[in-house]
Amino acid sequence: MGQIEELPDDYDESLEVNKQPQPPATEGKDEFTPPPPEELPIPIKEERLKELNAGADPMAPQMPPAMEAVSTHTTDELADILNRSPLFMTDINKAYDEKGENVMLDAIRALQNEGTRGDVAQNFREQGNEAAREKRWIDAKEHYSKGIAVLVSKEDKWDKPEDEKEEARLRKEVEEACYINRALCHLELSRCLFCPELWGRSLTWIENYRSTTLDCAAVLKLNPKNVKAYYRSAMALFSLDKIVEAEDVATRGLKLDPNNKALQMVAGKIGERKAVIERIAARKKAEDERTRKEKTLLGVALKARQIRTRKTDQPPEMEDVGIKLSPDPLSPESTLEFPAVFLYHMDAQTDFIKAFSEMHSIEDHLDYIFPLPWDEKGEYKINTVECFMETVTGGLIRAGKKVPLVQILSGGKVEVVDELVKIYIIPTSKTAKFIAEMKARKEG
Repeated sequence: MGQIEELPDDYDESLEVNKQPQPPATEGKDEFTPPPPEELPIPIKEERLKELNAGADPMAPQMPPAMEAVSTHTTDELADILNRSPLFMTDINKAYDEKGENVMLDAIRALQNEGTRGDVAQNFREQGNEAAREKRWIDAKEHYSKGIAVLVSKEDKWDKPEDEKEEARLRKEVEEACYINRALCHLELSRCLFCPELWGRSLTWIENYRSTTLDCAAVLKLNPKNVKAYYRSAMALFSLDKIVEAEDVATRGLKLDPNNKALQMVAGKIGERKAVIERIAARKKAEDERTRKEKTLLGVALKARQIRTRKTDQPPEMEDVGIKLSPDPLSPESTLEFPAVFLYHMDAQTDFIKAFSEMHSIEDHLDYIFPLPWDEKGEYKINTVECFMETVTGGLIRAGKKVPLVQILSGGKVEVVDELVKIYIIPTSKTAKFIAEMKARKEG
């Protein structure tokens, strides 16, 4: 969100916040009556003060009583004392004295529960408004939540109203205000979750945006014409990328207030995002359709050539390599290409061929692969090797080195497993040993 479009509901824009307060009038121009001595907020530890005064410079000016009181306590003691004051309280478990009492805290709690249910909720609402003006969003949210809790509580510990109709009107007004302003708090917390003062808190932007929509829904149940609820809900839904829902909420809000600038702004953002999503969806649909057509045409081409294929549960990782029609996957006149691996079984070596055209022979590839850099004995030459492929039944066939691949694969004797053609390259002197090993593996 660029900015907060609204301060809490009862903010008075006519207040002159920069105007300096005037001093109280006195009876005479030169008269001044000193204020009565106030009780020190921090008690003085007399023994500690005596120790400090004993070692102090006698010519040094005397400190004010309040400063003297502070100097007689350690940092931890001061923290405990300040924690008992509602203004500085950070841990309510440490807010009580040795007797388990805190008069100030008890007084504030009593004040918070004085009056009718509507009065008490209104008090929390005002505290929330004050915190929101200062952009203390967590505190504001807590006050609004307390106001709502008072209104929906099953307890009835508050004063009976003198005017039931006025009480009902106040409750409805406060409930609507607390929900809509708490929605604002959720939005602001989502926007500033990465501020240092929020580190360590269990907040997520998703939770806050969802809470915004829930609070706005509660507002619209109370008042279906609350335009702010439509705006804040639309902003939250837009931030969650729920564009269909956001568009619906913004549209309903604009029907109530067509000239609302905030709603027009968020509706514009929603429209832009919707257009982007539609373009992405259209592109994906076209890609999916193309993939479907390519897959169908490839299946037809394999079937027409009587080439058997099979996939296992654990295919090898080959990234984007696979059987394809080239150069145009959508043209039936294209040529089939297969990824292939040459297995030099007797020496535990391999060569990978990314695209083996059906019109090429094994010799076409051996011609540029040989000589092999690791073949120190010179056993691998085009005229001194034989080629084998496994059959569907687990046996072997000799694959002609000069025969086009399509002739070797067609007819159904061999199959292409996991889109990879496997061809054994064996020195002629070792073919008998290789065949024996493969036969034993089959029988075993």
